[in-house]
Parts: sequence; structure tokens; C-alpha cells
Amino acid sequence: MHEFLVAVASFIVLMGVMVVVHEFGHFIVAKLCGVRVEAFSVGFGPRLFGYKHGDTDYKVCLLPLGGFVKMTGENPSEETPVDDPGAFTSHPRWQRMLIGLAGPVANFVLAFVLMLFYFGWINEVPAIQVHSPTVEWVTPGSDAAQAGFQPGDVIRQFDRANNPDWEKINDRVKLNANLPVSVAVERGGQSVPLTLHIPAAAKNDDFDLTDVGMLPQFLYTPIKVIEVQPGTPAEKAGLRAGDAIQSVDGHSFHTVTSLLPYMNAGQGKPLSLQVLRQGATLQLTATPTKLDSSWKLGFVPNQIPYRNQPLSFTAAIYKSGAFCVDKSTLIVEVLQRLFTRKVSVSQLAGPVGIARIAGEAAETRGWFPKIGLAGMISLNLGILNLMPFPILDGGLIFLLLIESTLRHDINIEVKERIYQAAFVVLMVFAAFVIFNDVTKLPIFTHLKP
Repeated sequence: MHEFLVAVASFIVLMGVMVVVHEFGHFIVAKLCGVRVEAFSVGFGPRLFGYKHGDTDYKVCLLPLGGFVKMTGENPSEETPVDDPGAFTSHPRWQRMLIGLAGPVANFVLAFVLMLFYFGWINEVPAIQVHSPTVEWVTPGSDAAQAGFQPGDVIRQFDRANNPDWEKINDRVKLNANLPVSVAVERGGQSVPLTLHIPAAAKNDDFDLTDVGMLPQFLYTPIKVIEVQPGTPAEKAGLRAGDAIQSVDGHSFHTVTSLLPYMNAGQGKPLSLQVLRQGATLQLTATPTKLDSSWKLGFVPNQIPYRNQPLSFTAAIYKSGAFCVDKSTLIVEVLQRLFTRKVSVSQLAGPVGIARIAGEAAETRGWFPKIGLAGMISLNLGILNLMPFPILDGGLIFLLLIESTLRHDINIEVKERIYQAAFVVLMVFAAFVIFNDVTKLPIFTHLKP
């Protein structure tokens, strides 16, 4: 119940801000062009409160699911006097195109500003971090193991990304569900070409690199033991709070994220631990036991330490621009693969999927999951609204371009039929995406064989 409430609240706040900013873009350009704006609403449904200034009713409505701008004459079926200078249709086509373009542009600006704030004032980085994408562990029998990955490999090329970081690698994995991907790793000073087959499950929201058996290295420091739980294998082995686990069976692990898959692969096999305690090196033997459906030792590790390292204003601008360009390119590539049937429609996330992701981001430590997700969704909203589909801003611009080429307006009845058909298609598509979102919920995925 707690997760559900957090997801709903996060979705309402996130999408509310995104849509209001989008509509504000239309509003401000419409005002600058002299179009009469009858209402600027935050939310939908019955009016709760607000005030009227000039021709515009600025109001807050009951349902907090975004907002809208009402311009005189924007609806093709609306009867507007031909000589009304404030009507949307009375203005030159180039001005109407600018008004249509302003909403998506506002979303692009919002994404840039959000990331500029993050990189310029926060910029969380691990206190001691590994800058290159180094593989810490490869699960035996996994897709990564079959591809030939080995611990210590440094990934220099992954699909189309050269010298990628782990975030880019994860993006490329999601994009290539059920496809082979070419990879180049640096091993012993030499470049080794590999081919990794990404499983079909990569289309699921909760899929990550550990599911292909590749465990990233994020730290150089050993695993620190903060607390040993009574009666567990860790206590029986002699582990104590303050110990640092330098190696397990000769393998260096730096986080329990990598150690857990290793123990699960061993299925309870005794482990030889090299432990540093108050400057002395000890050898301990621990036998994992099954706790919470996975093999564990029963100690609380230290979390990855983070610190804020704000960038200079110039560097923050560059990083924010790079984030927006990278994510926008990724979104466009997803759409391209969607239309060429290289990516399944089932990989798209609708309201329920976005709510799940937003809820998880809200409860994840740090600011990047929250601000980064907001920036990504704002870019998504801007790009999707630029698609040349009626009802969307891109569809409005496309029809205006056609009218400019024809040098006359398209018949009102024809426009109405176009918008009606587009509305039906959009509703059917939305229903499919929502149904697909619902089937991905844990309650349903646990029922699958």
C-alpha cells in the first residue's frame, strides 16, 4: 500500500509539472502573438479557485493531472467570428506554428534547467569511484559468461556507444532486447571483440545488467561490515563489525551487489574470506544460508558513500546539454526502431509504468534518480508531441504546413474527421499501453510460469 501511494503521488507531481510547463509554453507564445487565451488551468474538472485578469481565467481545478490552455478558436468545430482578431485562426500560420512548437520547446528547456540545477548545485558522485566501465564479476552460465566476458574487462565499445559509461551501456541493453550486440573490451592491454545476446526480458522495466550476468565495479574499496546479525553464518564464521572483506575465494568484491550473485551461483558452497581487521589479515570460512530466497551470510554492509561535487557553471551547461542530447537521441532511436518493428510496442511505458518508475525513483537514495527521471520524461513529452499526428502539436504544425503549401485552409469538416479518427486511434493505443503496463505489475508477473 505504501509503494502504491508513493507511486501515485510521484506520478501526479511529476506529470503535473511536466504538463503545466508544456501548456505554459503555449500560453506565453499565444499571449505574445496576441491570441486571446480564455483560460490557463492547473488541473482539470471543476474550478476550485483562481482569478481573472484581462481575458484570461487563471484557475486551479479539482483533478491535479496536469493542466490546459484554452485559446479562442483553437478547436476546428468551434464557431468563431471571422473578423475576431483575438481568435487563434485569425493569426498567420507561422504564428500558429510557433504556438504549437512552444509547448515541446518548454519541455526541452525544463529538462535542460533541471539537469543544469543538478549538475551545477548537486552532482552526486561516489566518494571513491571507478571511472571506467569495469566488469567486477560475471555470473557462470549467464549471457555475459557465454559471450566471453571476464572479471576485470573494461568495456570500450558497446553497440553504437564508444567509451560508454554504465548508464549508456544499460540504455543500449534496453534498446536491444532479444538482439545480439557487438562489444569491445580491453583485457590485459589488448582489445577483445565479443558478441552479447540481450535476452527478450530486457524490455521489462526492472531489467538491468545483473540480469545478463554482468556485475559492474563501482568502487575500489573492499566491502565493509557495519553490523553482524546474531545466529547467522557471518557470526559463526567470526566476522565482526568493522571488518573489511578483501576477497572471497580469491576474488575481489567491492559491493554486496556483486557478492550476492556469486553466492547464489555457489548454492551454499563454503566461502574462504580474506578479512582485514585492525591492520591484521585473517582467513575465515563462512557457509552461506538461504535468507529471503537468496544465499546470504547475514551482515549489514556499508552503503556506497556519495558526496556532492557541483560543477562549474560552464561544465554544468555542457553536461546538461550532453544529457539532453543523449537522451533525446535515444528516444528518437527507440521511435525509429518501433516503426521499423525492431522494438516491440510492449516496451513502451504508459501512465501506470511511469507511476511505478516515479515511485521507485522517489524512494531511491540520492537526487539523480529523481531529477534525471524528470528530465527524461520532459524530453519524452516534448519529442512525442512533435510527432506529425493529429491532436498532437506536431500534427497541428503538419496540417498548417500542408495549408501553407496549398495556400488555403483545409475544409473544416475534413479537419473534424481527421481529428475524430486520430482521437479514436490515440485512445485505442493508450488503452493498449495501459493494459501492457498493468500486466507488468509484480502481482501479475509473479503469476507467470
